[in-house]
Amino acid sequence: MSVASFIFDIGNVIIPFDFNRAIRRIAAECVDPFTQLPPEAHNLTCLYESGRLKRPEFLEKAMALLRYRGTEGDFVAAWEDIFEENPPMNRLIGRLRARYPLYLLSNTSDIHANYFEAKYPVFSHFSGSVYSHLAGCMKPERMIFEKAIEKFGVDPARTVYVDDLAANVAGASAAGFVAIQYDHNRHADFVARLKALGVQGLEE
Repeated sequence: MSVASFIFDIGNVIIPFDFNRAIRRIAAECVDPFTQLPPEAHNLTCLYESGRLKRPEFLEKAMALLRYRGTEGDFVAAWEDIFEENPPMNRLIGRLRARYPLYLLSNTSDIHANYFEAKYPVFSHFSGSVYSHLAGCMKPERMIFEKAIEKFGVDPARTVYVDDLAANVAGASAAGFVAIQYDHNRHADFVARLKALGVQGLEE
């Protein structure tokens, strides 16, 4: 098997995130401060990221549920600012882009997608994306992997799929991908795995 293409998850792969940063900023502006989002807020987030709630309805429902006293703009600014860069992965993606087509497959919302695509130059290396809020389905459902195969025109048996979550890696593997679980704290292990697959252009 020779690798022909790559599909990357985003959160905690290309850009690590800490949603507690958003929770702290939002909670400080709520009538009743909290340290964890209530289950109802998680449900709203899943509906939003699966495309079953659009942005205006999500914001209206979330702000009402949390009894948020700030503006919608303040809420969005807190919700989106949860990411940080992963320099080793950024450098690796730049090297891979010279030899392989790269694509994105992520459970995400338009708030986050608009933010990270504008803020982080690494996303310019990718030739296409499938985002859950636009696809109408989410990982680890098989449907979203099939949509990626069709949209990108890739052979899953020759495509490396990279994700931080075991359930998504299992879903990708079931769909025929060469699936690898990634830990941004153990980046060297990921590079070693790619070397074992015969991936070219890994050295700086």
